[in-house]
Amino acid sequence: MTADPSLIRSSFAAVQSHGPQLTEYFYDHLFTHHPELRPLFAAHLDEQRDRLWAALGALVANLENTDTLVGMLQNLGRRHAGYGALAEHYPAVGDSLIAALRHYAGDAWTPAVEESWTAVYGVISSTMAAAGDPAAR
Repeated sequence: MTADPSLIRSSFAAVQSHGPQLTEYFYDHLFTHHPELRPLFAAHLDEQRDRLWAALGALVANLENTDTLVGMLQNLGRRHAGYGALAEHYPAVGDSLIAALRHYAGDAWTPAVEESWTAVYGVISSTMAAAGDPAAR
């Protein structure tokens, strides 16, 4: 499975006007399907939603700038590990991210777009999980 950067960018452009709603949907989906993850997050998510949206924008903007992207993801991975995130949490987060993107992308969401986002999320999660693994540090 490979990611097509142009599909990532175009589908992100399709959801950009829905940023606050998309991140709210993401957290609702995550906590509905994985309530055991709720304690890892602050009681009020307003600031966290803004951070998530900013991180997604930075990811999309740096898709083809590998050094910047990897550095950003490693920093995020170390920070998330400090909040208690474990490698086994990343699939649930990915499922919720894909669900939120799919929900707001409308007709821009195709099987190829989903394949691209799934591939990108695989890189995101593996990079963040490796950086957050205390044995790897």
